[in-house]
Amino acid sequence: MSDIAALKAEKQALIEKMAEMQQQFIDYEHEHGVSGKDYWGAKEGLLANYRDAYMTMANRVVDLAHEIVGSSRL
Repeated sequence: MSDIAALKAEKQALIEKMAEMQQQFIDYEHEHGVSGKDYWGAKEGLLANYRDAYMTMANRVVDLAHEIVGSSRL
């Protein structure tokens, strides 16, 4: 597998995981409701690290996209 192919595979895996996380969030919200306090300050459960984990993955997807096409993020 080439470096570009490996980067694309990593990017696709992250996108799939992010879509799965979004669906879990939607399901959780429908079942329990989500307050701002839950979303921003949850210490346990699905929402405990949701925002940070999702943001880390989203930033990695952007970085991978730039790396794949040879551009830089400024």
